[in-house]
Amino acid sequence: MRRIISGFIYTLSGAIGVLAFIYPFFTPAQSAVRHGMAHSQDAPLLTAALVGLSVIALLVEVQGQTISAKTVAMLGVLVAIASVLRFIEIAIPMPGGFSPIFAPIMLAGYVFGGRFGFLMGSFTLLASALVTGGVGPWLPYQMFTAGWAGMGAGWLGKIPALRGRASGRTLGFGSWDVGLLAAFGFIWGLLYGAIMNVYFWPYAMGPSEQTWSPGIGLGATLSRYAVFYLATSLAWDLARAAGNAALILLLGTPTVRALLRFRRRFIFEVTSDV
Repeated sequence: MRRIISGFIYTLSGAIGVLAFIYPFFTPAQSAVRHGMAHSQDAPLLTAALVGLSVIALLVEVQGQTISAKTVAMLGVLVAIASVLRFIEIAIPMPGGFSPIFAPIMLAGYVFGGRFGFLMGSFTLLASALVTGGVGPWLPYQMFTAGWAGMGAGWLGKIPALRGRASGRTLGFGSWDVGLLAAFGFIWGLLYGAIMNVYFWPYAMGPSEQTWSPGIGLGATLSRYAVFYLATSLAWDLARAAGNAALILLLGTPTVRALLRFRRRFIFEVTSDV
């Protein structure tokens, strides 16, 4: 029952996130709203809802022993490490949209599963924003998107796990695995930017072929967004995508093997034949 409740909370969080991104397309856009002011009214409530639901889900899983106290401690340590990486990124500007925080999120999600990855992503963006002063109406959208990246990595981790069990290498992590995860990191480097643009794009002003207008159809909306993305964001996001892939290729194998050893030592299930 606790697992069902926890799953419902994560599903509810995801639904809230999707609705938060798309609801402006179903309401008249206000021409006075600018990029920096988009969602300034609803962002605090959205942040509180996401943090509250994440904490509740974590407490439910700890009570049900789905996640152990040691794993929660590991989550805190990993979030702190990634937050420090965000501080380094601010102190030493990186090229384009490259950021070192996404690789740890995806590596942790890959090892510990989708739910852990979602919490890792959302809490990392929250903590790093508090550390670097990057709090604004964009924060909850960053938290959702980073959380989805970590969750996707957790789902991806099931593919090599099945292959590993079949070959007796349950805790293995070879070149095929790291290559798959690097490709995932590259794709999510682009997806992160593409998704994040949606939070302000309905309010953006510019050439008509790059901006949204109330009443246009789905096809026109997608076409205009594609033009906008190619013109404004693709080059920036390619730096993030390449950086994610490079970090995973360089550091993915030792990092994942260390996390796998931790998981093997502290996460186990006690069964009885009595």
